[in-house]
Amino acid sequence: MSQQPSGIDLARAALAAARADAKTRPTQPQRKRRTTTSSSSRRPGDPMGLGAAITRMMTERAWQPPETGGSILDQWPSIAPELADKVAAVRFEHDTGTLHLRPASDAYGAQLRLRQPQILTRIQQTPTGSSVRALKILAPGAAAPAHSEGAPEPEKPQQPAPVRTRETASTGYRQALAAALDNRPAPPPVNPYLEEARQRQIAALRANRQPESEHRDAVWEVDRLETAQARDNDASRQAAIARARHEKAGGTMPRKAFDAA
Repeated sequence: MSQQPSGIDLARAALAAARADAKTRPTQPQRKRRTTTSSSSRRPGDPMGLGAAITRMMTERAWQPPETGGSILDQWPSIAPELADKVAAVRFEHDTGTLHLRPASDAYGAQLRLRQPQILTRIQQTPTGSSVRALKILAPGAAAPAHSEGAPEPEKPQQPAPVRTRETASTGYRQALAAALDNRPAPPPVNPYLEEARQRQIAALRANRQPESEHRDAVWEVDRLETAQARDNDASRQAAIARARHEKAGGTMPRKAFDAA
């Protein structure tokens, strides 16, 4: 009776056959794995998604995405609660990182200037204040509503002041004017001899004055001569200009009948 091989014997025989086959089989070169890299160069006419276009525009213009945590203008009352009622944050410039603050009075404006380093440090420690680099204290005024970041503050149209007249003047002005008129000094006395001489001189001038029609013809003749002289001067000037232009162009002016040789 023949003995049947066990499972271990069959495994050993298969392993030996595989090793012998591997020794006689020709070796195949290993294939190198190629790593594909996407080229970032794009031609001007290539299509682009909206998100990629916005990202590229922000990168080219060095724009920063909106900060998390809300606007610095909205967070101003929580940043400086002791100044929130008397100081308003009216504008923030992203380009320069400047926060515009408008105090309600000169006293609060002076307080802001004295505490400007401490307030700036407190703002920069907040999540929304990292981009604030400077503070600008505006002129005192009413706390206007905050504008959007980067938007210019609209100019308020100036109302024309009412015209003040003597009738619409204040009571104090009227009282001062009345007192000045009541206490104005009297004019100096006039010498009667000087006044009489002045009146005689005026009467003599009026009596010896010639009528306006006395020299009318002479005046007209003078005006006519002056007008004719001005006309002749203008004609001579125009002729000289024309001659200069003609000579500059290289031509020769035609000689008149009685011109000197």
